[in-house]
Amino acid sequence: MSIVHDEVLVHQTQVRQSELWYALCDARTLMQVIEAACQNLSGCLSAVLIGKMESMAKTKYPLRQHLVMAQQMAVELTSVEEPNWQFVAARLLLASRYAMAKEQYPFSLSPYSGLYERITTLERAGRYGRYIRTHYTKEEMDELSNYLQPTRDLLFTYVGLKQLIDRYAITDEQQQALELPQEIFMGVAMHLAMKEKHKVARAKEFYDVLSKLEATVATPTLSNARKPYHQLSSCFIDMPEDDLISIYETDKAFARVSKFGGGMGIYLGKIRARGSAIRHHQGASGGVIPWIKNYNNTAISCNQLGVRKGAVAIYLDVWHKDIQDFLQLKTNNGDDRMKAHDIFPAISVPDEFMRRVQARSAWYLFCPYEVKKVMGFCLEDVYGEEFERRYQACIDHPDLPRIEMQAIDLMKRVMQSAFETGTPFVFFRDTANRMNPNKHLGMIYCSNLCTEIMQNSKPMRMVEETLQNGDIIMRYEAGDFVVCNLSSLNLGQYDSLAMIERVVTTQIRMMDNVIDVNYYPIKQAQITNQKYRSLGLGISGYHQYLAKKQITWESEEHSHHVDELFAWINFFAIKASMDLAKEKGACSTFAGSDWDTGDYFTLRGYETKQGGPDWDWLKQEVHKHGLRNAYLIAIAPTSSTSLIAGSTAGIDPVFKRFFLEEKKNGVIPQTAPGLHADTFWYYKEAHTIDQTYSIKAAAARQRHIDQSQSFNLYITPQIDVRDFLGYYMEAWQRGLKTIYYVRNQSLEVEECVACSS
Repeated sequence: MSIVHDEVLVHQTQVRQSELWYALCDARTLMQVIEAACQNLSGCLSAVLIGKMESMAKTKYPLRQHLVMAQQMAVELTSVEEPNWQFVAARLLLASRYAMAKEQYPFSLSPYSGLYERITTLERAGRYGRYIRTHYTKEEMDELSNYLQPTRDLLFTYVGLKQLIDRYAITDEQQQALELPQEIFMGVAMHLAMKEKHKVARAKEFYDVLSKLEATVATPTLSNARKPYHQLSSCFIDMPEDDLISIYETDKAFARVSKFGGGMGIYLGKIRARGSAIRHHQGASGGVIPWIKNYNNTAISCNQLGVRKGAVAIYLDVWHKDIQDFLQLKTNNGDDRMKAHDIFPAISVPDEFMRRVQARSAWYLFCPYEVKKVMGFCLEDVYGEEFERRYQACIDHPDLPRIEMQAIDLMKRVMQSAFETGTPFVFFRDTANRMNPNKHLGMIYCSNLCTEIMQNSKPMRMVEETLQNGDIIMRYEAGDFVVCNLSSLNLGQYDSLAMIERVVTTQIRMMDNVIDVNYYPIKQAQITNQKYRSLGLGISGYHQYLAKKQITWESEEHSHHVDELFAWINFFAIKASMDLAKEKGACSTFAGSDWDTGDYFTLRGYETKQGGPDWDWLKQEVHKHGLRNAYLIAIAPTSSTSLIAGSTAGIDPVFKRFFLEEKKNGVIPQTAPGLHADTFWYYKEAHTIDQTYSIKAAAARQRHIDQSQSFNLYITPQIDVRDFLGYYMEAWQRGLKTIYYVRNQSLEVEECVACSS
C-alpha cells in the first residue's frame, strides 16, 4: 500500500505532521492518516492497525466513521507492553476533530488559523463572552493566534484528549465541539490575562503552562472561562445560623452556586438538635436531618445544566446531639425518612474526642441551642484549650441536657459508615485552627466538598427588611462565604526546581486573576473573595513523580523526599504572592495575620539551612511587603483534569497499573503514566499499600500546606478493626487536618468533579 509523499511522511517535523493530518482528513486516504498517527511512536507499527482496518476500508462508510473505528482499534491495542497505542488513538481523534473544524470554519486555512474570526463567530452564537473582544484588539488576537502551538496536541493520551473535548470544549446545540484543544487553552489564558497591564505577554505565559500540561486549572475555570457566564471557582463554603431565614439563605446560595457548576461545603453545627424547644415549645425541633434533606433536594433539582447533579458536603460536630442520626444518612439500613443519599456527610472532630477514644472514656452529646441558652456561650465558636474548658463546663453543669455514650462506640459508628459508604469525611478542627494563618480575623468551622479548603467562615445576617415606596428592601451584613480558586502543578512533568518555580509563579498570578475576572452568582462570595484573595495551589502527578524518581511509596525516603519538595513549592508560592503584593498591593487581611507577625514560619519550624529555602529572608520580606493572598496552598483531587494532563490524580497512588474503563462507546484500556520496565514496580497499587506510609507522607506534606489536602485512605474488606482505627488515630496524631474518602476495595464511591483542578 504505497504512500504519497512518503519522504515527507518520514522526515516531516511534528508541525508538518499536524498540518498533514488536516489535509489528509479532507483529501487523502484513511491509510495515510494511520501512517502519520503511528509515526515516531515506538511499538506502534502502522501495518498492524492498517491490517485490522483493511477489510473495513473497502466499505462505503464515510471517512469520519472509518476514523472512529480506527480510534477504537488503536485503543484496544493499548497494553502494558505497548502503551503508546493510546497516543495513536489520540492522534486519530485529532484527525477527526481537524476535519470537523474545517467544516465548521471554512474560512480557516489550517486547523489553527483565524482565531479572531472563530471567536467572533462563537460570540455571535452566544457561546463566547463579549468581554474577550472588548479587552483584545484584532491585532493582539492575531498575534496570539500565531502563537498557538499545534504540536502540543500530540501530548495528549486518547483519554486525556477525549476528556478535554467532551467535557470542556464549547459546543453547539447538538453538543458538537466547536473548539480545538489549543483554542481552549488560549481562550482560558486570554480570559485570565485580560486585566493585566501586559495582557498579551501574560496570555502567552498562561497558555504555555496550560498547553504544555505543566499545570491545570480547576474544572469550572477550564469549562467556563471565555463563556458569557464565567463562574470560575470550584467550591464554596457557607454556614447558616440557627434561624429559619439563615438556613434558607444558605439553601438559596447553594442553588445559585450549583447552577453555575460550583460545589458546596455547609456547616450545620449551629442548628438545634431534634427534640429541642422552639419559642419555648418543648420537643418542637426536628433537628438537622430535615434541613439536610432539604439541601439534598436542592442538589438534585439545581443540577449543572443537566450534566450532573449538584454536590454538597454537610459538616456536623461529633458532640452534636444529632450526630448518630447524621452518621446513618447514607447507609442502607434504617428509616429511609432519615436518609439523604445525595449529600456527602462530614464530621468536625476536636482533639478532646480523639483523646477520649484513645482512653476509652465517656463522650457527651449536646444541643448547641441548649448550650447557648444554659451556659451563655457557644461550643462551636472556639477550639483547642478554650473548647476543652467549655466542654468540661457543659459536662459539669447539672441542668444541661446531654446524651452520654462511650467515645469509642461513636467512633465505631464513624468507621462502620466509612466502611459501608466511604464517608463521613473527617475534619480535625483543632489542628486546622491552630495552623490557620488568619486566625486574627475568625475561625475555620469546616472544610469544603473535597476537604482541601480551610478558610475563615462566618454566617451572613439579615439586618432589616423594610418597605419603601412599595418596594421590599432587604439589607444583609455579609459573612465570610468561602471561595476556592484552584490550580494544580503537574509533578509528572517535573524537570527541575527552576521549572517548578516558573510554573508555580505563573499559577499564583493566574489564580489571583481569577478573583478579578470571575462571575459571582453570590454577592457575599465576591466580597469574601476580594477580601482574602484566597488561592488553592495544588498538585497532580504525585505518584507519577515518585515512579519517575524511582522512589518506593512504602519507604522512609518517600516522606523525607516530599518534605523537601513541598518546602520548595511552599517557598515559591509565598514568594510569588509577595511579589504580586509589591506589584498590585497586599490583601486587606494581611495586617495582624501569622504571615505578618512571622508566626506562620515559627509554627512550621522553618529555619534557613544550607541547600534549602532561605526562610529567614522570606519571613522578613513578607513582613515588609505583605502577601497578595491570605491562603495559598490546598491540594484538590484532580480526578478529572489529571486525565487531561496524562498524570496521576492529586496525591493518590494509582488504583491499577493497567485497567479497563467502561465508557458508553466501549471499553478503554488505560495504563499508569509513563509505564515501562523502569517504573513498573514503583507503581504499587493503592489497595496493596500499607496506609501508614501514606499517612506519614501526608503529614510531611501537611507542614507546608496552609490549608489541607484531599487525602484518601485505601482499605480492603478484610481490614482488621484495630488497624482501621489505628489509621484514624495516626492521621490525627501526625497533624493531618482532614481525611477525605475511605476507599474500600469493594465499594464504588462517587467522585467530586467540582474541585477537579
